[in-house]
Amino acid sequence: MLGSNALVIVIVLLSTLSAGALAYLLLADRIRDEGRVDQRRIQVTSRAAVVAAPRQSEQNKRRRTIQETLKEIEQKQKARAKQSKSPPLALRLQQAGLEWSRRTFLLISFGSAAFAAFLAWIFGIPLYAVAAAAIVGGLGVPRWIIGFFRKRRFRRFTNEFPNAVDVIVRGIRAGLPVGDCLRVIATEAREPVRTEFRIIVDQQQGLGLPLPDAVARLPERVPLAEANFFAIVITIQQRAGGNLAEALGNLSRILRERAKMKGKIKAMSMEAKASAWIIGALPVFVMAITYFTSPRYIMLLFSDPIGNVILACAGVWMALGVFVMRRMIDFKY
Repeated sequence: MLGSNALVIVIVLLSTLSAGALAYLLLADRIRDEGRVDQRRIQVTSRAAVVAAPRQSEQNKRRRTIQETLKEIEQKQKARAKQSKSPPLALRLQQAGLEWSRRTFLLISFGSAAFAAFLAWIFGIPLYAVAAAAIVGGLGVPRWIIGFFRKRRFRRFTNEFPNAVDVIVRGIRAGLPVGDCLRVIATEAREPVRTEFRIIVDQQQGLGLPLPDAVARLPERVPLAEANFFAIVITIQQRAGGNLAEALGNLSRILRERAKMKGKIKAMSMEAKASAWIIGALPVFVMAITYFTSPRYIMLLFSDPIGNVILACAGVWMALGVFVMRRMIDFKY
């Protein structure tokens, strides 16, 4: 009985071993292939990690460079903003595109003051009014002229600048260096963009300044957001790298969208500006008509002391009204 049971156990063990051996023979290649696949997967993963580590480090380094550049640009912008509130006379004349010296400006101011005082004296205005007219003519009129030419030059720069950026983008995509693109703008663009880019090229070639430093001086001469954007893009690209054509293309699109928005705001605010002009000019217009129709009636304001007080109070209230209306219609965009 024991012998038969032992024989059965031996037969079962031999059968199990035989089945295991047969299964191993049939599945050995597949098990070996799966092991190779796992090993290959581990090798590829380790290689990818080794390759990705320098790339991630490079991205982190580029990100830190961009952050440091932006901080430096922000500090320069704060200093430039303080200076732009009250720029020196020489810089204002340069921004207006006027080739005046300080001596020429003083002579023009003196001549304007003398002419205003002479006109006031001809009309028989009291001496204190003549002195006030001389002060307004000497201090106000020349500065108003500079401000007028300055705003007109900035407006022309804003209109032409997107075209200059497009020229740089097309030149870079065609394989030209940035310096050659700047020289093309310095010779073929419209004023005042041509003059400003000629200054940039001269600073590079004559003074040996790097491109970021030469472009960073552009917002000092043209304190506009468009020039500031251009300087930021060039500085970041030169320090951190990247696709300059793509960055300038995006900048050109943003500048054109800003121009469209300015046009919409200007069109929507024209009614308010026209109303302000009419309201501000109406008292002066009525006073002129009254002078030509009834001079004895209106001259009491100039000859009588009480009339002088009334005229001075009216002038103060008119100035306050014009100031308030100007603040109301002066849209910042």
